Amino acid sequence: MARGEETRARIMDVAQDAVLAKGFDATSIEEIVAAANITKGGFFYHFPDKNALAKALIERHVSVEDELFDDVFARARELSDDPLQSTLIAIKLLAELIADMPNGHPGCIVATAVYQDRLFNADVREANKVAVLGWRRRFRAAIDEIVAIYPPRDEVDLDDLADMVSGVIEGGLIVSKAVGEPDATARQIMLLRSYLKLLFTPQRS
Repeated sequence: MARGEETRARIMDVAQDAVLAKGFDATSIEEIVAAANITKGGFFYHFPDKNALAKALIERHVSVEDELFDDVFARARELSDDPLQSTLIAIKLLAELIADMPNGHPGCIVATAVYQDRLFNADVREANKVAVLGWRRRFRAAIDEIVAIYPPRDEVDLDDLADMVSGVIEGGLIVSKAVGEPDATARQIMLLRSYLKLLFTPQRS
């Protein structure tokens, strides 16, 4: 990695830790500069303002999440060709991954930016929208494969069901932080797994 890329990555690492701990509003450029051990000019060379930094953090977060989901679902497909079973396995693997984090999941940059969207310009809000819609498409694709074989036992909107995956994860993070229970997110994800299992498992005649 070139020196400039290393500096940019260091700025983003420092900023991400601070933002996840206390939000974008309470994170100043001055503290990022000090923690990253760079000059203000060095910061502005890479990011003209906090909007540019926020957009970069969102895009990097989505890239990391995409790699994680790709890996989890690929591992699940290796364990089962059945779309319902592989999805249930993937969700369990995700819950186990989060449960293995000793201090709990650090949080989501996308959610943090949504909570404070008044701070940002249209580019940042659009990046957030793209992120959420991307997760919808990912989970909807898995659900479509399930529905092709297992009709749902209750009437559901499939886009809403796909959004529920993100909603449960983000909601679990909020619950986890609010009550100080690092494993709360994993428990919520396992409840989602139970719901999907009940929704799509055929009734016995």
